Amino acid sequence: MAPSRGLTRLIPRPTISNTTTYSRTMSFARRAYSSFAEQLANPANRVQSYISHSRDPFVNLSIEDYILRTSPPDSTVLFLYTNRPCVVIGRNQNPWSEVNLGILQAGTSRGTSAKDTEPPVIGDVDLVRRRSGGGAVFHDEGNLNWSITCPRTEFTRDKHAEMVVRALRKIGIERARVNERHDIVLDQGHEHRPFDPQDTHRTAYTVDEGGPRPLKVSGSAYKLTRGRALHHATTLLASPNLHIIPQYLHSPARKSIQAKGVESISSPVANIGLEVEMFQKRLQEEFSGLYAHQGTSPIMQTVGEQHLEIPEIRKGYNELKTDDWMWSQTPQFNLVFEGPARTIIEINVHHGIIKTLKTKGGSLPDDMLEELQTALVGQKLQNVGDWPQFLQSRIEPWHPDLEVVADRLETLLPVPQCGKP
Repeated sequence: MAPSRGLTRLIPRPTISNTTTYSRTMSFARRAYSSFAEQLANPANRVQSYISHSRDPFVNLSIEDYILRTSPPDSTVLFLYTNRPCVVIGRNQNPWSEVNLGILQAGTSRGTSAKDTEPPVIGDVDLVRRRSGGGAVFHDEGNLNWSITCPRTEFTRDKHAEMVVRALRKIGIERARVNERHDIVLDQGHEHRPFDPQDTHRTAYTVDEGGPRPLKVSGSAYKLTRGRALHHATTLLASPNLHIIPQYLHSPARKSIQAKGVESISSPVANIGLEVEMFQKRLQEEFSGLYAHQGTSPIMQTVGEQHLEIPEIRKGYNELKTDDWMWSQTPQFNLVFEGPARTIIEINVHHGIIKTLKTKGGSLPDDMLEELQTALVGQKLQNVGDWPQFLQSRIEPWHPDLEVVADRLETLLPVPQCGKP
């Protein structure tokens, strides 16, 4: 899917006949993003609420980060956004162990068809590394993302998840609660038991042991700075891709990768069954009620691609789209797999660069090992588009046994060209 180019994409280049109209539109757009920047930074605006009309995950995550960095230290800001289909991984995660990059590449307009042994794909899906921690998640138009930025002294991992649960219960989702991992789940117990309606951590259908597992509908991630705290989360309302999400978040390389990075924890998921627009409104109302004691009505505004004209947001957007951010931020890991002649090959990767290649056992000839080391050590993974082609262009004469290595690397360490023209 072609990346957004901000204001220039929203407003066509003028012809001579519409120069005046174009100038007025440009002026209005400048006022809009200037107003947002001034409003956000105004210390008098202690409670603020924004909804994005953009579906670009790079835009929305950049606006979110700008809110964290720019909003007054004692303010609380709600930001709601919905992204087009994308897989978003945590700041310290390994994309090769968290995401099925093979089907991500197969689904792009530039990719090849998925293999018969692979699940169906849904088309272009962006791959994004966010700035906060946490695990890998799948976003689409049936998922509402909510984000709260608040003073660090007032932050707890449950406070705003509980706010979301209260909003859900007020519109009839009585099985919703916050679990011990600060996620929002729907209890699946069959027996209605007495419970405290004010308790956001238990429902009438909570089962302690031995019963059906709750279904996860919202997972959280966090980022803490010296004075501010960001809590953002998903909310599965009506995703049309629920059946295929586990396929995108299951990597065939996970068992072959040894690493210290953050691993995602799999949970059964479900849709809540609500319309995004309706729940956005309900959540804004709950947020306003939670902070009514501040004494002023929350500032409310819409944001979107036009705010890429703010230099700090554009800078963050550009960074998120770089290969270095996506791949080179990966924590150090070892890839271990069986190569030709029953030889175990161990490749160490640090910041997306192959540092060492070693072998154990087997009977791989020394000259073949040296050729592999020469071709691979020092190589940035992000610069390899096709492993068989890459190796064949660097090792001459080519030996058929090396096809085993090339095929394994193509399966375990692909680099999909997501979001690239």
